[in-house]
Amino acid sequence: MGVFTYESENTSVIPPARLFKAFVLDADNLIPKVAPQAIKSTEIIEGNGGPGTIKKITFGEGSQFKYVKHRVDEVNHEHFTFAYSVIEGDALSDILEKISYQTKIVASPDGGSILKSTSKYHTKGDHEIKEEQVKAGKEKASGLFKAVEGYLLAHPDLYN
Repeated sequence: MGVFTYESENTSVIPPARLFKAFVLDADNLIPKVAPQAIKSTEIIEGNGGPGTIKKITFGEGSQFKYVKHRVDEVNHEHFTFAYSVIEGDALSDILEKISYQTKIVASPDGGSILKSTSKYHTKGDHEIKEEQVKAGKEKASGLFKAVEGYLLAHPDLYN
């Protein structure tokens, strides 16, 4: 098994606490509302939303994938960190055992936020994952982030 790690950053004018509430804590409700073409629904299979919770995410009509299941690994309200692992679904294909994601939202000097993400692709056997194979997923994630940011800008009274 190999592990391939990729990092990315997105900036926002939204302060960290507000962004964490919307993009992490209420993502199951908010993202299908602001980007139904990407994510149709999220369903908790077991757990209460905290570590150990298993969720099934059903992708929207335009997606090349049908669903994934992910396990919540960490939710830290104080430090605005969130970690989860994709453990099942057609997005893993036949070469991935799992994908682990860690997200941290930190304050930027201008009063907004920087969302720092680390993705770890755990491959089966000696398969390799190249940066260009991950690029489409990064672009989709960035699009979801911008959709949530746009929603928060249009609704300044929410998630305060």
